[in-house]
Amino acid sequence: MNNIFNFINLHNGEEKKDKVLENVTSNISFRGSNLWILACAIIIASIGLNVNSTAVIIGAMLISPLMGPIVGAGFALGTYNFPLLKKSFKNLLIATVVSLLVSGFYFYISPFKDVQSELLARTAPNIYDVLIAFFGGLVGVIAITRVEKGNPIPGVAIATALMPPLCTAGFGLATFNFSYFIGAFYLYSINCFFICIATFLVVKYLHYPSSIVDNKYEKRIRYSISLLILVMIVPSSYLAYNLYNEKKFTKTAELFLQKEFEKNGYTLIYKKINYNTNPKTIDVAFLNKKFTTEEIKSYNKMLSDNGLANTNINIRQNNSDLKSEILSEINKNNTNLSEKDIALSSLRSELDNYKVSDSTLGKEIQILYPDMSGVSYGKIAQYPQTDSARLQFVMIYSGKKVNELQLKSWLEKRLHEKNVKLLNNSEN
Repeated sequence: MNNIFNFINLHNGEEKKDKVLENVTSNISFRGSNLWILACAIIIASIGLNVNSTAVIIGAMLISPLMGPIVGAGFALGTYNFPLLKKSFKNLLIATVVSLLVSGFYFYISPFKDVQSELLARTAPNIYDVLIAFFGGLVGVIAITRVEKGNPIPGVAIATALMPPLCTAGFGLATFNFSYFIGAFYLYSINCFFICIATFLVVKYLHYPSSIVDNKYEKRIRYSISLLILVMIVPSSYLAYNLYNEKKFTKTAELFLQKEFEKNGYTLIYKKINYNTNPKTIDVAFLNKKFTTEEIKSYNKMLSDNGLANTNINIRQNNSDLKSEILSEINKNNTNLSEKDIALSSLRSELDNYKVSDSTLGKEIQILYPDMSGVSYGKIAQYPQTDSARLQFVMIYSGKKVNELQLKSWLEKRLHEKNVKLLNNSEN
């Protein structure tokens, strides 16, 4: 048992406590070179977010000196060193304000203000960000208290990701998008707080000397920390639960579309699943299939039975609207598809409405009605008293010995058409 304890004992390889405290204290201040390094790192991270470059963002996180005052605050709490805690909070506040100002100024003057995926990823924190910050903070403070620092510290800087959410908050200020600012700043606060708590726990475990011996102060600090943990975790847990529901809804919607449409041979050309609307919506469009109002109502009724309660399915069948929607989605995904290609797709879809694609129909007519000759058929648009056109199947043929009633009845059943028009050239 002692061998196992020695194997996992954090006191093995531990640096002298006074030397660690001296090193931590020296990295708290943001003066001179540290402030310049922070400002440069902020600009690099902002550019990375602006151009959606993960590599640039990682580089900025490695440069950033933001971990100093956060770790200092954790050590100050663990040793009840209130002057050190005050100094840490003061420098963290300076670093935060400078970062917001620099990133906000960059995004304000930047001509590119599109919301990239790297920016968007920092606007909705959840419980997983809490876990990353906490365990990243544990690794960081353990590495700081070792004689051999090793490789963990650069990895901690990347994993805990203090810089990107702070720059995203600056983007929110620059574009007056306060929902982005609140989401990103909350993520930054989570990272700072749980790195600090992880540091506090390791400092207490390693028995760093305390500045006070009064148990009342110690209890108050513990109660305050517990309350703050609760305040930080509850909103992030709710966001994680909401994220889980969104992923579940999206997966269920995908399965529904696959089962009801794709397996029936309908080519899906547009799909948009909206979870954050009330009711939730599924927007789809198909290459050549047209649905009646009754069919759309039927599909909407099926949604609840398939685990998609409070959801509407919208089938887009207007070609002009579809064109703009498709172009919009293509631009979002950086796909180079020209207007000519969209127009060509629209024309093909239009032609498919008039074409009878059943290749066996002509052969069956030759076998069943050998007296018929010069057979041609297709669909034409009829314009009755309403504004919309109605397609009708028309067959033109020659032959006087053909039973038209029988032929018409057979074609209507064979093609699932309600009204077939026959034109006999022999009568002309």
